[in-house]
Amino acid sequence: MSLNDLPDWLPAWCSEHLGAEPVAVLFEARSISAVFGLRLDDGRDVVVKAREDDGRAASCVTAQTLLARRGFPCALPLTPAVGVGALAVHAEESLPGGEVLGGDSPEVAVRYAAVFARLMAALVDVAVASPLPNPRWARWDHDDSGPWPAIGFLDERDQSGVPAFVVDTADRVRRRLLATDLPRVLGHADFEAQNLRWRDGRVWAVHDWDSLAWQPEAALVGAASAAFANASPPSLAPVDSSAAFLAAYQDLRGRRFTADEVEVAWAAGLWTAAHNARWEVLHDDPPVSVEAVRAQAAERLRRAGA
Repeated sequence: MSLNDLPDWLPAWCSEHLGAEPVAVLFEARSISAVFGLRLDDGRDVVVKAREDDGRAASCVTAQTLLARRGFPCALPLTPAVGVGALAVHAEESLPGGEVLGGDSPEVAVRYAAVFARLMAALVDVAVASPLPNPRWARWDHDDSGPWPAIGFLDERDQSGVPAFVVDTADRVRRRLLATDLPRVLGHADFEAQNLRWRDGRVWAVHDWDSLAWQPEAALVGAASAAFANASPPSLAPVDSSAAFLAAYQDLRGRRFTADEVEVAWAAGLWTAAHNARWEVLHDDPPVSVEAVRAQAAERLRRAGA
């Protein structure tokens, strides 16, 4: 990507909010957000992120800023979230390097659980407005009809190919999750291998702070225990690895989950996998999550009390 391909508003935005203009594009990535790695004319390398302004960005950027300033391994935001038309835009320091820690064994799960426990402990006293609505892949707490949250570009597609067992799984775990009255807390809802980098055996960076959520701690931990090994395409960690993650997290936090929390954790992990399975079908992607849900749903539903 060249400078000429940048959005028209971006050079002037950098000049206004960073005091320098881009002279080179280091990378570009697009998913839910558009992410631009830029070299500025003052020599700095920065990352600018732009996403649809749904009211979540300000809280996410503020929380990321607080954690970075306290020494948590994440990029320090350089600006708050700024409105640009329908977008929320912010810049953060560049934090390149590190490697993805692959594998989905119980031993790898414990390493990821240690990072997640540290992350959740760091967020305990972060006071921001609840970043709602929660990310779509974790939005079991929606108010829409049916098991799925209303997402226009998904809902307009032919739903007939989504396997009945995927819909049934989503419905059962959602009903279990909605039955709890556990308090909500702030947590990372996209804790996947692809969003972390490691150096010399230690976590170097946790990325994707746009994906903070406001849900019960057990639900956030459960989702992480199921998704920690995800790269692309996403799948579902083995049951024994999720169990190892949950046990390690409780040990590190010094508190045992109640029976309700244990079931909520297992339900939340399966919800995200069901969402991913539906996504695969609606996009004609290989059925990786579909087959993982098919293989694991019965045991995870049992553990979820669903």
